[in-house]
Amino acid sequence: MNKESTSIQFNSQGRLQHFLTIEGLHKSHILEILDLATSFLTVGKREVKKVPLLRGKTVVSLFFEASTRTRTSFELAAKRLSADLLNIPVGASSTQKGESLLDTLKTLQAMHSDMFIVRHPGSGASHFIAQHVVPGVAVINAGDGRHAHPTQAILDLLTIRQHKKDFSTLSMAIVGDVLHSRVARSILQALRILEVPHIRVVGPRTLIPKGIEEWGVHVYDSLEEGLVDVDVIMMLRLQKERMQGGFLPSEHEYYRHYGLTAEKLSCAKPDVIVMHPGPINRGVEIASEVADGPHSVILQQVSNGIAVRMAIMAMVLGRVAEAPIP
Repeated sequence: MNKESTSIQFNSQGRLQHFLTIEGLHKSHILEILDLATSFLTVGKREVKKVPLLRGKTVVSLFFEASTRTRTSFELAAKRLSADLLNIPVGASSTQKGESLLDTLKTLQAMHSDMFIVRHPGSGASHFIAQHVVPGVAVINAGDGRHAHPTQAILDLLTIRQHKKDFSTLSMAIVGDVLHSRVARSILQALRILEVPHIRVVGPRTLIPKGIEEWGVHVYDSLEEGLVDVDVIMMLRLQKERMQGGFLPSEHEYYRHYGLTAEKLSCAKPDVIVMHPGPINRGVEIASEVADGPHSVILQQVSNGIAVRMAIMAMVLGRVAEAPIP
């Protein structure tokens, strides 16, 4: 993305008006979101799981790709903020009858929507929508092609911060299909902004982007070597739906070399945490004993996703300063 594409996220005062990518954010933006999300964590533990920050606002969920975790997380976040939620069944919408994305957007804007949450298989789709919405309407990227998944990166950072208090000494390994992963792209950008000193990517060379060393990361072919003394391990799902050609000999071979087992986990620090953005392919990228074991924070990531998305939705609509959390 060029500078013009990333600057669209901000208004003239430098505040977020959309949330499209990690690229272009400053460290202060990320820390502000993390702090606000932390304050929202208690909402889910209340008897009445709602705050009135977005009461009277209409949030439209536009998922052009299949999703369970992200879509459900955003929907719960909107409801806990007391917004009116409109979930468009894209498979049965006018886009399947030939209507363009822009015409669909104009139709929904005519219904006085305040926010669009967009997941789309095309990279840059959320930026396109943000460029065409009327002033005051916010767009949040819930994942676009292989480009970005910015809210996932923030919830991952929140999970890390809950266990590892200091990003400045952190050692983290990202393992698996980095080439096709929008999650990997976004978390790598976020780690660089937070100046995390030791970032590793581990996987077969066919699944590692060429030139990734220019991002300041270290590349490992061996999982055991790549996990030595790390604080955080992020396992990635094999993006088989985005692969064209022979990237792997077989899933069995991949698991033998890069699947995270208890034996391989022992190479990392004793207090290492294991993350995964989901959905998990057990026996392909991770063993059940690890996914369900004491080092796993995978379900905590899911819980944190709601609080993070609440924080981002409140921020882009400018409601945080107006209505403090009761």
